[in-house]
Amino acid sequence: MVQTNYWFDPAEYRARLARVQAALRARGLDALLAFQPETVTWITGFYTRGYSSFQFAVIPAEGEPTLFCRDVEAYYLDSTCVFPDRVMWTDSDDRIALAARTIAARAGCAAAIGVELGAWMLNAARWEAIRAALPEMRVSDESTLVSRMRLVKSPAEVAYQRRAARAAEAGMQAAIDSAGVGVSEREMAAEICAAMIRAGSDLPGPGVMSSGERAFHLHGGYSDRVLERGDIVQIETTPNCRHYHARFMRPIRVAEARDADHRLAERLISIQDAAIATVAPGVAATVPDAIYRDGVLSSGLRRDYTNKTFYSVGLLLQPNGGEPLEAHPGADWHFEAGMVFHTYVLAQGFGMSETIHVTAEGAERLTRFPRQLFVTAR
Repeated sequence: MVQTNYWFDPAEYRARLARVQAALRARGLDALLAFQPETVTWITGFYTRGYSSFQFAVIPAEGEPTLFCRDVEAYYLDSTCVFPDRVMWTDSDDRIALAARTIAARAGCAAAIGVELGAWMLNAARWEAIRAALPEMRVSDESTLVSRMRLVKSPAEVAYQRRAARAAEAGMQAAIDSAGVGVSEREMAAEICAAMIRAGSDLPGPGVMSSGERAFHLHGGYSDRVLERGDIVQIETTPNCRHYHARFMRPIRVAEARDADHRLAERLISIQDAAIATVAPGVAATVPDAIYRDGVLSSGLRRDYTNKTFYSVGLLLQPNGGEPLEAHPGADWHFEAGMVFHTYVLAQGFGMSETIHVTAEGAERLTRFPRQLFVTAR
C-alpha cells in the first residue's frame, strides 16, 4: 500500500473539480482535455517530476477524471492523485493511438471537447495526430478556463507561498553574506541555493542573478564571473514550496556605494510603496501600474518603461515563470481578494520587488525582508 502524500485535503481537490465541471456544463462541453501540467496537478493532485513526458487528464462534465501518463509514474499517481482512474502507456506503445482511444472511451468519439490548446507540452504534431484519430470530435479552445480559476488562491495555497517567502528571505540573506570582492557568482549561487533548500524550497533557484554589465539587463543567470569592488549584483530569489512560488529582489553593491546609490534605492522603495498602497479588491490594475511608470519616468530614472509591473504567481511548474495575469497600461482587469502577485520596479541596475497577497483590506507583503540597498562588508 503506497502512503498518500496529498498537498491539500481531498475535499479541496473535489471542490476545484466541481468548479471546472460547472464551467464545462455552462459552455455545453462534455469534457476538458487538460494538457497544462499545472491544470492536471491543481485539479487532481497528480504531480511527478516527469510531467514533461506525454500526459494529460480527461475531465468529464460529470464524474471523475481520468489520468493518462507513462507507466513509470504509477507510484506518484498512487501517492499524489486523489482520483483513481488512469490509463498508462509504456515506452513501446503507440501513445498517440492509445490517447485517442482513451479520449473516445471516456468522453465519446463525437463529444464536444474543450482543449488546452495553448499548453506548451501539446505540440502541433501531437494535436494533429489526435485530431486525425477523432475526426468527429467537436473542439473549442479552453486554454484559459482553469488558469483563470487558479488566479484566486485558497488559504491553503497562500500558506505554501508564505513558506516559500521565508525560503526566499533565507536565500537573500545568503546572497548578502556570501557576496564580496573576489567571490564568483557561482560560489554565491551555491550558498543561495543551499540556504533556500534548507529553508524549505522544493527547487534550488537561485533565480535572476548577475553582476557587472549584466546587472543592467533583466533575466541574467549566474556564471563564473568574479565580483569586483563597486559591482552591482542584481538578485532575485525564486524558491517554491509544493511548487507554489514567492520571490523578491534587492540591490547589492560590492564593498562600496555612493550616496546617489542609496538615494536611488530609497526613491524606488517610495515609488513601490505608493503603488502597493493602492492595491485592493476592485481596483483597476492600471492604477498602481501608472504610479510605477510615472514615478520612475518623472524622476528621470529611465527614458522609457516598457515592462510589466505586476504578474500573478502561484502553482508554477517549469518552464512557466508566472501566471497569465499582468499589469501594464493596456490591462483591463481588477484586483481580487486571494490573488498573489510579484510586483517589481527596475532602474539603473537596481531591482526592488515583493510578493504580495491581496486581502479584503488591501495588500499584504508575503516577503518581509528589509528594504534597502545592501552593501557587502568586503
